[in-house]
Amino acid sequence: MHPHDLKTYLNCLIANNLQLSTMIWGAPGIGKSSIVRQVAIAHQLEFIDIRLSQLAPTDLRGLPVAEHGVSKWFPPEFLPQQGRGILFLDEINMAPPAMQGMAQQLILDRCVGSYIVPDGWFVWAAGNRKEDRAGVFDMPAPLANRFLHLQVEPDFESFKTHAMGHGIHEQIIAFLSFRPSLLYKIDSQQPAWCSPRSWMMASSLHDRGLDLAPAIGVAASAEFQAFVLTYRLLPDLVSILEGNGDLIPFPSEPSARYATTTGLTIHAAADVDRAYHAFRWLAHAATAEWVQLFVSDLFGLMRSSGQLGALAILIEKDPAIQKFLQDYRQLVSM
Repeated sequence: MHPHDLKTYLNCLIANNLQLSTMIWGAPGIGKSSIVRQVAIAHQLEFIDIRLSQLAPTDLRGLPVAEHGVSKWFPPEFLPQQGRGILFLDEINMAPPAMQGMAQQLILDRCVGSYIVPDGWFVWAAGNRKEDRAGVFDMPAPLANRFLHLQVEPDFESFKTHAMGHGIHEQIIAFLSFRPSLLYKIDSQQPAWCSPRSWMMASSLHDRGLDLAPAIGVAASAEFQAFVLTYRLLPDLVSILEGNGDLIPFPSEPSARYATTTGLTIHAAADVDRAYHAFRWLAHAATAEWVQLFVSDLFGLMRSSGQLGALAILIEKDPAIQKFLQDYRQLVSM
């Protein structure tokens, strides 16, 4: 499944209060941990992230303390005692077999030693696969059989939706729209390589005018810098967004087309009038595929900000946009 599908599935588990232990498998850097945290926030749940690989068995079970001649196990403070939340065992299969064995009881029976997981808590875990060169241990069959297993793969559309709503630099989004295969690409010869996580770090570097190679590697950084030069070929986006773009042609070079469409989407999303002007210009100047790309991204952003209704009122009065939307609906329904 894609990251968007993973979030939908996890939301359903919570909505239906299915407290089934769940294991999320996927390559490093694709957002598994971030998605679980986002789900917790969306449902106003507490979130506890435990890295079993950094613990010893006694850290999880607790320490024995003599009380009235009997040894009792006092649980660690990081385990939840009350409320509702997600207990997340991240990188579980990086923990050695002894630690994974200690986790079995917590995962299946929702207890370990004298500790019992509160009723309102979900127990989920995540880990990388052997083929990801992540230095993982085999998960014992008894432990694996205690989980639901969800496989997640990197997906550009999921990344783009997240990136547009979280301030990722528009040139990063435009470049990956042009070269989506570079969203995730391991370079076994280099310590820095492309992943959704490293592209988000690269965005922070690019915001401050720093080299992106330490985050995404030399080759991808060189490609990105070459792409950035195409921004000199872009039309005047400010004029278009202000409604003065009637005589401005749509670029002919493919990378400039991606950059133009992405730039208009990001700068139009916060203002209904700008969104209308950009939509109107693209419907007149560009072919349907570029308008469709703009519409699918813009509508999602404006829906999340509660502005889609106001935009709909404006475009209902424009015959050219209405004509496009009729054709677009036909394409969508095919």
